[in-house]
Amino acid sequence: MSGYLLLVDDEPGLRDAVQAYLEDSGFTVDAAPNAKAGWEFLEKRLPDLVISDIMMPQVDGYQFLKQMREDPRFSKLPVVFLTARGMTKDRIQGYKSGVDAYLSKPFDPDELVAIVTNILGRRVAIADNGEGGTNIADLASQVAEIKSLLTHRSGIATTPSPIQIDFTPREQSVLNLVAQGLMNKEIARRLETSVRNVEKYVSRLFSKTGTNSRTELVRYALEHGLTE
Repeated sequence: MSGYLLLVDDEPGLRDAVQAYLEDSGFTVDAAPNAKAGWEFLEKRLPDLVISDIMMPQVDGYQFLKQMREDPRFSKLPVVFLTARGMTKDRIQGYKSGVDAYLSKPFDPDELVAIVTNILGRRVAIADNGEGGTNIADLASQVAEIKSLLTHRSGIATTPSPIQIDFTPREQSVLNLVAQGLMNKEIARRLETSVRNVEKYVSRLFSKTGTNSRTELVRYALEHGLTE
C-alpha cells in the first residue's frame, strides 16, 4: 500500500520518528508542527489521509478536525488521531467529532501502519465499486446541471482576458472531461486510472478555482476560458 499522508504533531522527536517509519513503509509523508501549518499543506496538496495529534497549542486536534469536516474539499478526508489522552470519554469525543481511528501514545508503529493501510484499502475498494462514497443522486443532479450549462453556454458571459491557473496536464484533462458532463467512473475509464484518483483531481480543481461543486467548477471554467 502506498499513498500521500499528512502528519500533524507538535512533538519534534515523535513527528520525525513517525514520518520516517511511515516513509520506510512505502508512504509519502509531509509533516507539520501545528494545525496552521497542516492546513497550509492541505491547501497545496490533497492527502489520502491525515494523522493528527490532539494536544497541540492554539488549534488542537478537535478544532483542526472540525475545520476539515466543515470544508467541502476535506469533509470526507480520513483522519487518525494520535494522542496521549487514552480515557474512554476522550476516545468517544474523538469518534463523535468524525475521526476514523484513534491511537493512544505510546503506540506500536506497526499498528499505525496497519490502521492507515486498512483505511486506505477500504477507500480504494469503495472507489472501485462506485463514486467513492459520493452521493450518486447529488452527483447525477450536478451532471444534469452541467449538461444544461453546456446547452446554454452561449448565454454565459466570459471574461475578456482569461485568467491563468497552474493546472497540471492531468488536472486539465479531468477538468475538460468534467466540463463535458462525464461522471467520475467515465472519466476514470477515459484516462485509464482509478475513480479514487479522479476524485483527488476533482478536489484539487475545487481548491484551485475556489469552487465547491462540479456545477460551480464548470461554470467557472466556462466563464474564464479554462476548458479546451
